[in-house]
Amino acid sequence: MVLNITCIPGDGIGPEIVAQAKKVLDKVGEKYGHEMKYTDILMGGASIDACGEPLTDEAIETAKAADAVLMGSIGGNTSTSPWYKLPPEKRPEAGLLKIRKALNLFANLRPAYLYQELAAACPLKEEISKAGFDMLIMRELTGGLYFGERKTIEENGELKAVDTLTYSESEIRRIAIKGFEIARKRRKKVTSVDKANVLDSSRLWRKVVNEVALDYPDVTVEHMLVDNCAMQLVKDPAQFDVILTENMFGDILSDEASMVTGSIGMLSSASLNDSKFGLYEPSHGSAPDIAGQNIANPIATILSAAMMLRYSFDLDKEADAIEGAVRQVLKDGYRTIDIYSEGMNKVSCSEMGDLLCDRI
Repeated sequence: MVLNITCIPGDGIGPEIVAQAKKVLDKVGEKYGHEMKYTDILMGGASIDACGEPLTDEAIETAKAADAVLMGSIGGNTSTSPWYKLPPEKRPEAGLLKIRKALNLFANLRPAYLYQELAAACPLKEEISKAGFDMLIMRELTGGLYFGERKTIEENGELKAVDTLTYSESEIRRIAIKGFEIARKRRKKVTSVDKANVLDSSRLWRKVVNEVALDYPDVTVEHMLVDNCAMQLVKDPAQFDVILTENMFGDILSDEASMVTGSIGMLSSASLNDSKFGLYEPSHGSAPDIAGQNIANPIATILSAAMMLRYSFDLDKEADAIEGAVRQVLKDGYRTIDIYSEGMNKVSCSEMGDLLCDRI
């Protein structure tokens, strides 16, 4: 099988971690008889420096022509980088919003899994962490406050800012269907998160989710207010399977979930459209303070590549091989600096990639 993959190395540690993901994918291709074809494009600060904008139309067309997109990270230090002296629509993150919209990537999947080998890094009490957890946050990605109409005006002698939160039935329905479909492949439970006691958009969200649930009688559905969900994530994370929610709530809750795992450097993510096409990236940022030092943790990007194999190419066996290699490397005591603890073997970014290849 030929896999046509557009890669976005991006900024900061992005090029380093994408290089390791390619290395692991090549090993998978070698073992299972697949050919990996990569085409790199610029996005974020790298694109601003080279092209004067965070994402060109030509780059978007290249991404559209691929089977999937694998991304490292974008952005820099918001205090010191000249990129953040530009207007908001010209900054690195604008490229990410642009590609999500252009590729119709409305469904964001962020797993949060606690490896028992890293349980000591979990900030929760041992009585909670020992139960383990394995959840997936399904976040709507192209609607809500982040894409609604916004403006800043002067009214009665003072500035007034307006952001609009808008959702249609069709937008909610398509993300709900994705959530229930994924739940069917997991533990068959969906927790739909909203603020239906206050917001009209959430009341519509809850109504549509209940309608979609009728088509999935084998999946249990529950509704939870977002503030309660935030509390439950630190009180009893083991209760969750698939958390289904809108854009802003998902942004916040997925970051919270990532931190209770102990290291955001371990967490993958996928953004999907209506087809098999997706953009796959680590949940962490560009970490410009450690860029170029070969100490970044590439595991989140490599696990994102595993998600790519699973969701865009239906290569479950190959995805399992990568995920199994990660578990084995951790069991064997190898750690990058961000997850290192006394008694473990500290390795570099590239060494971690080599170790994973050895275990494929």
